[in-house]
Amino acid sequence: MKAKHLTLPERTAYRGLEDVVGCKWSAAVVGALQRGITRPGKLERYIPGISTKILNERLRKLLDYGLATRTDLSEVSLHVEYTLTPTGAKLAGVIEQLHALDAEHRAVRTTAVVPARRASRARG
Repeated sequence: MKAKHLTLPERTAYRGLEDVVGCKWSAAVVGALQRGITRPGKLERYIPGISTKILNERLRKLLDYGLATRTDLSEVSLHVEYTLTPTGAKLAGVIEQLHALDAEHRAVRTTAVVPARRASRARG
């Protein structure tokens, strides 16, 4: 029998997930880290349009949720690197699957849905 509603732990888990990946920039940051872009300056250049403030917020959120690690390599100057944890790498795989699904859906929508809409508008 199906439950009538989500339990409090389920809602809490979904809210936590939304908090991490629901931000406009989170998927891009995870994707960049997955591709080996590890330094904050390089991440900022790799993700056009992201501000330093937002990048730092997203990185902190990924650290807080155990999806990324921060390594301080400051021998001479300030130098930090971020990498995905094994769980973060799994999330990156899920994000890549969603990206592939979106691309596939976009192709179907472009070849089937858009022409059908144009045809119905022409008739209407």
